[in-house]
Amino acid sequence: MSRQGVGRIAWLLCGLTLAMIACAVALAIPSGYEVRNLDFLLTEASAAFVGALIASRQPRNPVGWFIIGHALCFTLGEFGRQYAIYGVLTNPGSLPFARAMASPAYWAWFPGLIFMLSFLPLYFPNGRLLSPRWRPVLWFAILATVFITAGTVIRPSGDETRGIPNPLGVEGHMFPAAFEVVVPALWCLLAIVSSVSLLLRFRRSVGEERQQIKWVAYAVALMIFYTVTYQVLPRDFLPGWSSVFFALCLEVLWVSIAIAIFRYRLYDIDVVINRTLVYGVLTLLLAMIYFGGVVLVQATLRAVSGQESSLAVVASTLVIAALFNPLRWRIQNFIDRRFYRRKYDARETLAAFSLRLREETDLDRLGGELVSVVRETMQPGHASLWLRPSGGQERPESEYRGV
Repeated sequence: MSRQGVGRIAWLLCGLTLAMIACAVALAIPSGYEVRNLDFLLTEASAAFVGALIASRQPRNPVGWFIIGHALCFTLGEFGRQYAIYGVLTNPGSLPFARAMASPAYWAWFPGLIFMLSFLPLYFPNGRLLSPRWRPVLWFAILATVFITAGTVIRPSGDETRGIPNPLGVEGHMFPAAFEVVVPALWCLLAIVSSVSLLLRFRRSVGEERQQIKWVAYAVALMIFYTVTYQVLPRDFLPGWSSVFFALCLEVLWVSIAIAIFRYRLYDIDVVINRTLVYGVLTLLLAMIYFGGVVLVQATLRAVSGQESSLAVVASTLVIAALFNPLRWRIQNFIDRRFYRRKYDARETLAAFSLRLREETDLDRLGGELVSVVRETMQPGHASLWLRPSGGQERPESEYRGV
């Protein structure tokens, strides 16, 4: 098939995904389904668009098809759920095959998860396995997908669609309890093994490919941070925002993949990571200082006067305002020294040279120091300094040659 024909298939699947998303939202509103629970569909729309864009421009790279497959599976599951709820409970008999459409809500999620957690890390970014040794992992992932999907197809529970039973469910099938334990363990194992493949690829990569993997690693780190935070914080902390944060993390993942695959300058992911570390740590420290200050001042006021006051909030806010810049500078300095040592040393070298530049009057000595600074910071193979004398003829004033 021609590249143009493959591109049409990719955009057709993208259009089908977007149509199912629109129908799912339209059916959920009259059913009284909380629309905020559907915010993940926005990220699936982004995934479908990114996947179609990659698949149409690089049809031989399976990464785009994996992303489309993930979006299609997740969207099909939600569309089937809303279709069944509306056709069976909200407006009975209004939609054909309403009970049959309850089936995808039980099994469609799992192939979508395997596409994202296993296949995508194995093939990112160039569309090839790290080595032939990883083929058994690929086949294991395929067999696990078939096993999990087949098991969930016949799962009889009705909690996915407000009590509407799975039309293909088999009551009392062989592994009801064990299956609920094996499935999460299986796809977690696949995700870990596939992540190891991506980690090894990163360690062996250089140049552009290394930058590509950094973009995805950044998005995955945000996902891990969200997961850990969600497990640690109480469920009533920032109610309703958990799904928004999750959707935001997924959105960052798809955008990162698009930037990495198309490699348009790749921007500077190191700057993004650096700023995330600095302002993430800064926000955490300031929040701890703020809430700790409020609690401490309130406790002091209660002990002294027997009542609380808004003075605690005002005082804590003033402390935060005073500490913002000093803390940011110290955190930036620490992170640069710890994780970006080469850039930190280059910056310090330039700062020291700028101080000497103010006091040095010997042009020959200054030229030698300038070439030395270029050597230390840029590490070129060849560096020369040319000065134009008053006579108009150029001459090399100082020169450095490296390997």
